[in-house]
Amino acid sequence: MESFKLYIDGKFDAGAATFTSLNPATAEPWASIAEARGEQTDRAVQAAARAFESDAWRGLTAGARGKLLLKLADLIERDAPKLARLETLDTGKIIRETQAQIAYVAEYYRFYAGLADKMDGATLSIDKADMETWIKREPVGVVAAIIPWNSQLFLSAVKIGPAIAAGCTVVVKAAEVAPTPLLAFAELVHEAGFPAGVINVITGFAEGCGTVLTQHPLVDHIAFTGGADTARHIIRNSAENLASTSLELGGKSPFIVFADADLDSAANAQVAAIFSASGQSCVAGSRLLLDEQIKDAFIEKLTSKVRGIVIGCPQQQETQFGPLCTERQKSNNEQVVSRSIEQGARLVIGNQPVDRPGFYYPPTILDCSAVPNAESVVQELFGPVLSVLTFKDEADAIRLANGTEYGLAAGVFTQNLTRAHRVTRKLRSGVVWLNTYRVVSPLAPFGGYGKSGFGREGGIDAALEYTTTKTIWLRTSDEPISDPFIMR
Repeated sequence: MESFKLYIDGKFDAGAATFTSLNPATAEPWASIAEARGEQTDRAVQAAARAFESDAWRGLTAGARGKLLLKLADLIERDAPKLARLETLDTGKIIRETQAQIAYVAEYYRFYAGLADKMDGATLSIDKADMETWIKREPVGVVAAIIPWNSQLFLSAVKIGPAIAAGCTVVVKAAEVAPTPLLAFAELVHEAGFPAGVINVITGFAEGCGTVLTQHPLVDHIAFTGGADTARHIIRNSAENLASTSLELGGKSPFIVFADADLDSAANAQVAAIFSASGQSCVAGSRLLLDEQIKDAFIEKLTSKVRGIVIGCPQQQETQFGPLCTERQKSNNEQVVSRSIEQGARLVIGNQPVDRPGFYYPPTILDCSAVPNAESVVQELFGPVLSVLTFKDEADAIRLANGTEYGLAAGVFTQNLTRAHRVTRKLRSGVVWLNTYRVVSPLAPFGGYGKSGFGREGGIDAALEYTTTKTIWLRTSDEPISDPFIMR
């Protein structure tokens, strides 16, 4: 088996113990992982705190921080094939996706490298004749970045990149499920030449690692991507250190197709929205809302495309659909689909065993138009299950789209420009894709409403999450201060 270590204070660490990681395509152990417990987690935070105050880090100019990020970006681009292989082995995501996504991750680090020396303050036109007043943006301090197993190099880049650009130091906690890509990424951090302690990478379980990290008195900000239940624990833990938080959580994203849409394009986008990455995406378009006039035609077109999806070994380039990451996910998808059918949903395609070892669950479509509150419509499954609903008119479509606790993403397909604007204004979603889906860029902020969390990742907005504002007042008069008992 391959083995992976923690990265703490500029050194690789064997951890307090080890645990094994399973290959989802075979259900067999393939890697030995170093486990961080309380002592290692504390050392990582202490190292980040020391680095934050050190001349080696605080003494660098913003431009010098940017150059380190540029070096890291080049190394990620160089090693993208190696990192993609690890992510595919550990998560089951198909190699054609991991290769493309990880290569693009380098662009996020380049974007934040360029932003490092552009997070300017401001001079205020203050209403005091004898005062000059200005604002500086300063790094918030030590950041705990908690990363889920899916798309982890991307989801860590949108935290590490802006945090480093702002001048913070970071403790990255990789998920205990499939952590190897981030542990391998630590080797690139080391090679790039970041001062010891600026970026630390650990993994471990909730009690010994996650709780210690999020309650640690030296942590100033917690950036988390994951599920709402875990987020609630993190918020409770942050009451101990009063750390600020940014939360990018789940979604139950609507994919709205109006009768005038290009149906072929919409069908392709819907396949991408729910069946790419085997549905294991926070923005998965898992609720298909169809104009009732086109329901049968669109489902027939979509079903035909689903039948052609190539299910296979995720390490092969021709594979389009791989396994789920864990047995638990597979079981949960099976159970929710079965209960939804019992509630009245009609199985269109899928929900059949895949004749392969590993955690495979097939692309599945449920017609829930008769049961709009079926469990598959309401619950985020993090799997390849699409629930279909129908609407009568624009107002009905908006009502259904917003009828969820989540508000992360939405897709709208129409050739009517004015309708696109009207619907976009009324959707409670942090991201709306018009006539496309699942597009990202380092220039664009990303985040949601409601149960999908708060704060933004990507764009300038993300960098500001890692800064705090300092206001400086300079009295310009040479006259003595007059009455000390009156607030100026």
